[in-house]
Amino acid sequence: MQILVDDIIHFAWRALKGYPARTLLMLLAMAIGVAAVIMLTALGEGARRYIIDEFASLGTNLIIVLPGYSETAGLNPTTLMGETPRDLTLDDALSLLRSHQVRRIAPLNIGSVNAIFKGRSREAVVIGSNHDLLALRHWEMAQGQFLPQTALDLATPVCVIGSKIRDELFGPGRALGEWLRLGDRRFRVIGVLASEGRSIGVDVQDTILVPVASAQQLFNTASLFRILIEARSRAAIEPVKQFTIDTLKARHQGKRDVTVITQDAVLATFDRILSALTYAMAGIAAISLAVAGILIMNVMLIAVSQRTAEIGLLKALGAAPRQIIILILSEAILLSALGAAAGLLLGELGNFVIRYAFPNLPAYAPLWAIFTALAVALGAGLLFSLLPARHAARLDPVLALSGR
Repeated sequence: MQILVDDIIHFAWRALKGYPARTLLMLLAMAIGVAAVIMLTALGEGARRYIIDEFASLGTNLIIVLPGYSETAGLNPTTLMGETPRDLTLDDALSLLRSHQVRRIAPLNIGSVNAIFKGRSREAVVIGSNHDLLALRHWEMAQGQFLPQTALDLATPVCVIGSKIRDELFGPGRALGEWLRLGDRRFRVIGVLASEGRSIGVDVQDTILVPVASAQQLFNTASLFRILIEARSRAAIEPVKQFTIDTLKARHQGKRDVTVITQDAVLATFDRILSALTYAMAGIAAISLAVAGILIMNVMLIAVSQRTAEIGLLKALGAAPRQIIILILSEAILLSALGAAAGLLLGELGNFVIRYAFPNLPAYAPLWAIFTALAVALGAGLLFSLLPARHAARLDPVLALSGR
């Protein structure tokens, strides 16, 4: 049996080598199809992982409170009536600490100001928050300390800066202890963040953090942009969400005028959307494999007509129709396997280029996509070569030897 298999592979390989242009054309078609599946699914999966990682980096067991109540069903009725949502305040944030299931909170104010130090200036994003933001976001310090653990309504003139702010405004000099002017106020630098990445849509390295009360004075506002809440456990997320809704509704004269979202809900929504997108992209790319299979069928039909005399000789020597079918199918399968292997290498090379061009995008094709692409490539080669193989098996040996 081993000799027979070796003979079949040898016969198929010599048949492919005998027509290099035709073989190269079919290999290229199959390789492009497989590479398309691998690269498109890698893009979809990479986008899914990127978004999940971004939300996961916000913290653990996170709940986010936003001013204004919105529903997925339609517009907010208060918007149609010309009303504005009630602002979130520091007292609202403090009231959320009454639940034993809340580990910590971090009120947020965000704005942009001109940061100046000894003639050097640049526009910078300022985030007002509290001491607990460091632990909630899992940030790390490169130098100094984070915001002091003081009362939320105490406006302390201190700040923590990102590494890019430190390099651009202070250069090689010492930053800790220096006074940095933000707008019309001065803040003493007490720390430099070591963390990188993006937070709430801004680059952490380009950010300046100040106490939330100081940010409210700086931006002349009493409202909060967001309130971040960390539940004590994953099981406590839903109870804390309901506690937050009930507490703020009671504080706001019985009106539900805030939106409370959980990290898990956002992640699940994005995961469903991007997973569906990945499957859709894989399906679109798989069409190219079907096109490659049709090409193999057409080319194999031409090959059978060109090798009529060869097939007739095999049948005259006693080859059964089943053996002729096996020979033709083995040729197509070998061709599909080589094309699939080339497509796998081409797809992985393309993914490497994507990761190099976009370092933040983890463009790795999922294993199911790789195995599916290879299986579909082999299946397409086998399926679409059945017609040429059956046509060759039905040839009359006498007519075939005469080239008819």
